[in-house]
Amino acid sequence: MAGRRTAPRVGVLALQGDYERHGEVLRELGAEPVRLSLPEHLASLDAMILPGGESTTMVRLLDATGLRAPIARFVRSRPVMGTCAGLILLARESDRLPAPPLGVIDIGAGRNAFGRQVHSFTDEVEVAPLRDRVTGVFIRAPRITRLGHGVEVIARWRGEPVGVRQGRAVALTFHPELTADHRLHAWFLREVAELPTATGAEGA
Repeated sequence: MAGRRTAPRVGVLALQGDYERHGEVLRELGAEPVRLSLPEHLASLDAMILPGGESTTMVRLLDATGLRAPIARFVRSRPVMGTCAGLILLARESDRLPAPPLGVIDIGAGRNAFGRQVHSFTDEVEVAPLRDRVTGVFIRAPRITRLGHGVEVIARWRGEPVGVRQGRAVALTFHPELTADHRLHAWFLREVAELPTATGAEGA
């Protein structure tokens, strides 16, 4: 059929944070990244990514742009993955925010819990859905301080939960987009969002 869309459209919140790196991974996996900065950009999205950034600024910009309500409606029923500050936005509660987070995943999030920028680090993370380890890049990372009912731990660092899933919402305290290993994005698209991915483009 002429004009038929074949690539899944994945919105990446682009108010403040690393839109470009997530966009590059999505393109390599055969998806179409959509820069999400206004409510009208949510039209026809198949899934969403909330990237890392400065969570206080992101919460304020959600309200300033009118995106809070439409994004909240989207992530309550549609596939979403949050990384680092994105996890804070998806949490039920977090400390020292100017407004409540979206409350989609029943967890508590501690902001900058690993320390300042100079305390950022890279280490192996065990990822249960992949049955393997990946490299986790932790930059001013939050900590998961509480796990609620129905929350599945999908990733651990030294036994500590650093990745969770509840329904169609996934949240990670680290940055999977900053490595050449794209298996977490591919797993999200394929298994959580139930969207097609490009064969052989997942990285090593």
